[in-house]
Amino acid sequence: MLVLLIGLQLQAQEIHKRTLKLMGSRFEITVTAENPEKANQYIDTAVSEIQRIERLISSWDPASQTSEINRNAGIKPVVVDPELYNLISRALKISEITDGAFDISYASMDKIWKFDGSMRSMPSEEAIRNSVSKVGYQNIILHPDDHSVFLKKEGMKIGFGAIGKGYAADRAKDLLRSQGVTAGIINASGDMNTWGTQPNGDTWKVAITNPLNKEHAFALLPLEDRAVVTSGDYEKFVKFNGVRYSHIINPKTGYPATGIISATVFAPKAELADALATSVFVMGIETGIDRINQLPGIDCIIVDTNGKVHTSKNIKLDSL
Repeated sequence: MLVLLIGLQLQAQEIHKRTLKLMGSRFEITVTAENPEKANQYIDTAVSEIQRIERLISSWDPASQTSEINRNAGIKPVVVDPELYNLISRALKISEITDGAFDISYASMDKIWKFDGSMRSMPSEEAIRNSVSKVGYQNIILHPDDHSVFLKKEGMKIGFGAIGKGYAADRAKDLLRSQGVTAGIINASGDMNTWGTQPNGDTWKVAITNPLNKEHAFALLPLEDRAVVTSGDYEKFVKFNGVRYSHIINPKTGYPATGIISATVFAPKAELADALATSVFVMGIETGIDRINQLPGIDCIIVDTNGKVHTSKNIKLDSL
């Protein structure tokens, strides 16, 4: 869990915030502006952009291009806007980087795991194996000539649950910067993207919350024109035979991730941080940190099921 810490001293520019529900999640949009009227104009602009992206990538809206792709799985390619095509293309690159730990075709997965307290036993091996039979980013075929997307298997689906909010935060940030907003934060339900500094000149700071005790943070880190995203299973998990199974499921195997309670990733873009936070959870501590250490400009903090903190090589924690 990420907590934004804002300095109290204000100068000519002041901090203005609005919290609202977008993309089915809690968004908090913070901007610096000379007065509330200007701030509200900026925030309205960001909201409109996020709503536009939701219409583009939503798999729940039957009118969206994403839904059109899914309806034509195994039938024919679908020509889409360059923006959606490029988002899917970047998602496939992340799948390659993470060896399939991140996969937008996870939406094809049968929902055999329940994290609402109703499960009394693990699904069978056969059910787990069958649940991911239509998952596989290698079966997403892109045609650059006409910007078309084809899902090779009938019944395949793509979804942007692990990358969409991050992308929306990036787009809202870029749009506000282009309109002259010198500083702010787009907090998309924990997918946090910052730019500029606070009115008193201080850097925006993020408190990394201890997932075993959400009332306390164990580290305070500056966030300078970067994004940070945390994936966690503090509330959504099940236990069988003494093993804690996360609600984050490995798209390759169908089994929930184990061994990690939270994974926080810092990156230049929220889209990338969003995708990699989920990926690290699936890859596990050793593989996840090793992969992050190979990516320039990316850092991570992992808390395991025993509460031990693991970090990538460039992270320096200042305890609170």
